[in-house]
Amino acid sequence: MSLLKLRKFRALTLLFCIITFTMVLFNYTLRDPSAYFFKYAFRLSDTVFPRGPCSCRRCVAETEDDPWFAERFNQSFHPVMSRKGSVLTDDTYRWWQWLQAERQPANFTEVVDKLFQIIPDKEFYADSRPDRCRTCSVVGNSGNLKDSHYGPLIDASDFVIRMNQAPTEGFEKDVGYRTTHHLMYPESAVDLGNSTCLILIPFKTLDLEWLISALTTGTIKYTYLPVTANIKANKDKVMVYNPSFFKYVYDTWLEGHGRYPSTGFLALMFAIHVCDEVNVYGFGADHYGNWHHYWEDNLLGGAFRHTGVHDGDYEYNVTALLADKHKIKLFKGS
Repeated sequence: MSLLKLRKFRALTLLFCIITFTMVLFNYTLRDPSAYFFKYAFRLSDTVFPRGPCSCRRCVAETEDDPWFAERFNQSFHPVMSRKGSVLTDDTYRWWQWLQAERQPANFTEVVDKLFQIIPDKEFYADSRPDRCRTCSVVGNSGNLKDSHYGPLIDASDFVIRMNQAPTEGFEKDVGYRTTHHLMYPESAVDLGNSTCLILIPFKTLDLEWLISALTTGTIKYTYLPVTANIKANKDKVMVYNPSFFKYVYDTWLEGHGRYPSTGFLALMFAIHVCDEVNVYGFGADHYGNWHHYWEDNLLGGAFRHTGVHDGDYEYNVTALLADKHKIKLFKGS
């Protein structure tokens, strides 16, 4: 190829690249420059030059800006139990067994060994890094979700965390339809889809035995109340809330208020320790001051603020403080 032809070829190639780039940029600009061009430019800069423990605009795990949070936030406690992380101190074991006072508990070590023959023995969620931005929605059960239209916002998160017997069918516009993680205890157990992670909150060794039974033989039908004998769940996505983390939440975040934390507060603490950005829905009373579940018609019939075991006011105050400190975003609904 002659020198003249080579120069023409290079010029045409450069012109083609310029025209293509201009058309792409113009197309994005017509739509919404802030939502496209600048969004990806900022995302690229955050990835190349990470500014903190994650790549989100604001990271939960950032402790340098808040002494109160730094004093409490301890990532050495893992929310999910593994065989390696199942060893409990004497103090933790006594406290945990005291919660629902088993008279003759089975051997904890033997039960755990049997449990991890059925469910995965993994160190879950030990993957925090500067280039990760894991967004999470923690969906409580408050009546303030009614007519909130939060469904699309909730479903847009990477993780959608629900709890106990909360339904989604028929309430999708307010609470969303996705569930990636569902926290429950034996007495609140429900069937789950194949893609949802079951996280059991155990209050005693019998609860671990129930989980083994519920995934296999179905022989345990009673704890201190009648319980579901078998549950539908993907065994590869079953986890157990770590009793050591349970006690850490109670001692450090609630400072001993109440007998033990509520499922909602345990779900919130789970999210704060495994997510980078946390949005919280369905916590607290509705705008009339009523405390009830969003699926209940009777505002008083399902009141859950004063249960005798949880300090709802203290839990909500801590939740609101986390929001004030921009560690979470709290959506208060209708």
